Amino acid sequence: MSAVGAVSSCSRLRSCVWLLKPGMQKMSSFGLHTAARCAAKDYYEVLVLGGGAGGIAMSARMKRKVGAGNVAVVEPRETHYYQPLWTLVGGGAKQLAASARPMASVIPKGVEWIKSQVVALDPDKNCVWLENDTKVSYKYLIIALGISLHYEKIKGLPEGFNHPKIGSNYSVQTVEKTWKALHDFKEGNAIFTFPNTPVKCAGAPQKIMYLSDAYLRKTGKRSNANIMFNTSLGAIFGVKKYADALLEVIKDRDLAVNYKRNLIEVRADKQEAVFENLDKPGETEVHQYEMLHVTPPMGPPAVLINSPVSDGGGWVDVDKETLQHKKYPNVFGIGDCTNLPTSKTAAAVAAQSGVLDKTISLVMNNEKPVKKYDGYTSCPLVTDYNKVILAEFDYNAQPLETFPIDQSKERATMYHMKADMMPLLYWNALLK
Repeated sequence: MSAVGAVSSCSRLRSCVWLLKPGMQKMSSFGLHTAARCAAKDYYEVLVLGGGAGGIAMSARMKRKVGAGNVAVVEPRETHYYQPLWTLVGGGAKQLAASARPMASVIPKGVEWIKSQVVALDPDKNCVWLENDTKVSYKYLIIALGISLHYEKIKGLPEGFNHPKIGSNYSVQTVEKTWKALHDFKEGNAIFTFPNTPVKCAGAPQKIMYLSDAYLRKTGKRSNANIMFNTSLGAIFGVKKYADALLEVIKDRDLAVNYKRNLIEVRADKQEAVFENLDKPGETEVHQYEMLHVTPPMGPPAVLINSPVSDGGGWVDVDKETLQHKKYPNVFGIGDCTNLPTSKTAAAVAAQSGVLDKTISLVMNNEKPVKKYDGYTSCPLVTDYNKVILAEFDYNAQPLETFPIDQSKERATMYHMKADMMPLLYWNALLK
């Protein structure tokens, strides 16, 4: 959930400062987009599915390539959110409104906004089906449909969110409830979860734990709190360098980590969380909580499950270096909906967008794609209200760092980049 890769993968953060200026200058050419309809035409040279970070970034790039009138974005939502900010919203450091802008304002001017839902993909006939039996054909298709949240796969949710003391930073409906639960904390267990599925921003489930610890220390409540991170994984983080640093933070702050524990039920009326022990099938544990932060199970969007463009798991099946579909050469994927073997973050989307732009250019010219995505992704691991460990790594879980410093150290400069600079880069550079 970071915008750290908001520049090309080769220059990455070194280009952040100068990117701001041209981003600001170009804002006038990306004025308010007001056209939203079922479908103005039944054919577009480039059709983009999804109005998230990947979809908007690629629609801007494609506009420059083929002209605004030849590009359309299919997106039913009215609001575009910068979701990396929700960690700080849940921790009380930012307001939810700061993460939101009207969808019409981020879709590039002149690009058609088809305000509808995709219900089927037919790549053999170069078309998709929308609601109300509307068919739209394309020459090139970019799939950027993101990832779906599945609170309902946890017994007792989502209805449990109607009760106090429970929240989740992954949903616009529940992120402010996280701050409410933290603010109202008195004494007892504060539990943070990580599900047994792929997730977007794998660092976010523990970031809110560190912020909660800091807040409780600041308010004098930490001695009355038992902070617990129950994760389905067998390690705190997938890259050893940063995992070692995080384990030091955990030790210093007396945080409890329970591995191979998966949340399966919330009894919100009793303030109880039920976990399965993944190492001992059938064995469960029940924990009372005073605060519970839920990271939901996640999966591919329903329209991709059993789709011709997807692999057996429902993820868009693309070449991990070029982002071109493995079977359909005029179909491409970007971001969380793909089966790229890297962390699902906005930083990854930013790095992927540069590669995909080059790939599509070559394909349009009947040439073979040569630009290669190395799996670059980034996760600014917020460990306090003024500290961040900036994790950057590649497909092989090897550090791929930008700055000539040890990025495994907690730093205030990295926090300000995460909290203040990255949102500016997101709105004014990545999406443009």
